[in-house]
Amino acid sequence: MKVLIVGAGGFIGGFIAREALSRGYETWCGVRESTSRRYLTDPALKFITLDYDDPQKLTDQLKDGQWDYVVYNLGATKCVNFSDFNQINYVYLRNFCEAMINNNQHPAKFLYMSSLSAIGPGDEKTYSPLTNSMIPQPNTRYGLSKIKAETLLQTLPAEFPWIILRPTGVYGPHEQDYLMMIKSIDAHFDFGVGFRRQMLTFIYVEDLARAVFDALENAPVHRKYIISEPRAYSQKEFRRIVARELGRRLVVPVRLPLWALKIACAVSEKYGAAKMQAVTLNSDKYNIMAQRNWACDISDAQRDFGFSPQIDLEEGIRRTVRAYLTEKKAQKQRKKKVD
Repeated sequence: MKVLIVGAGGFIGGFIAREALSRGYETWCGVRESTSRRYLTDPALKFITLDYDDPQKLTDQLKDGQWDYVVYNLGATKCVNFSDFNQINYVYLRNFCEAMINNNQHPAKFLYMSSLSAIGPGDEKTYSPLTNSMIPQPNTRYGLSKIKAETLLQTLPAEFPWIILRPTGVYGPHEQDYLMMIKSIDAHFDFGVGFRRQMLTFIYVEDLARAVFDALENAPVHRKYIISEPRAYSQKEFRRIVARELGRRLVVPVRLPLWALKIACAVSEKYGAAKMQAVTLNSDKYNIMAQRNWACDISDAQRDFGFSPQIDLEEGIRRTVRAYLTEKKAQKQRKKKVD
């Protein structure tokens, strides 16, 4: 069995490739010329270089390949403007799918990695879980580009065998956004925003990689699935778990009002636009951090392909913090050698 992982070079892609090898797949990694192979070092991996900007070249690059499964994991989470999101998260997918159709390539299943942000904010009065049956109302440029990509797949010929995964916040070793939170707690501060209750959901990256192949092997096509732990956590619970793993007894919770975050994100976004650089604090980040309810209903995935996360937040944070501390120690040693 052959699988092609498109967008294999990133944080999630590396774990998907590792899971594919562990299941005995002949694993192909679709990468660009500029893609780092930092997380793709296993000699069993095979590579194909793809140019998503040039439809004809992409068609030619793909024409000699035949894969049983395709995992489309390519995407951008931070961009300077919506046109960049649209280009990377929508146009590249369109070019890829058209290339496969033009080449008469028919994988048994095509799995697209979307996002919970494609659904938009949940009910912040009752805190009822987000479900796949909700009418999508994304409130971020990222989420809008993802729902646009999902809609593209739904308009393809009926025989195109797509499956869509919508993971919540993905964390684990090498991930950067949650690493910032861990570093902050390591420095004895936990920064939060807003004063109303916020419920957070998580999925450890290895559980997401397992979900990818469980869905490919068992799920029906033309279905969408939310991927998350089955429970939500408060900011206080997250802080407590991280602090314990770091050995930090004193962590000061700092709450910022939403208006202060909004100003900071607006200033940061303008700076990024002036420099033509994607920045972490932007209007998308404000809407994500301001959202109070990230609770999820995963019953569809549990029913259709037996989805059952094996690593809860406590164990996942333990592994993530261990990797962070190992790298922190290695950095200190490298610095000593330089000095």
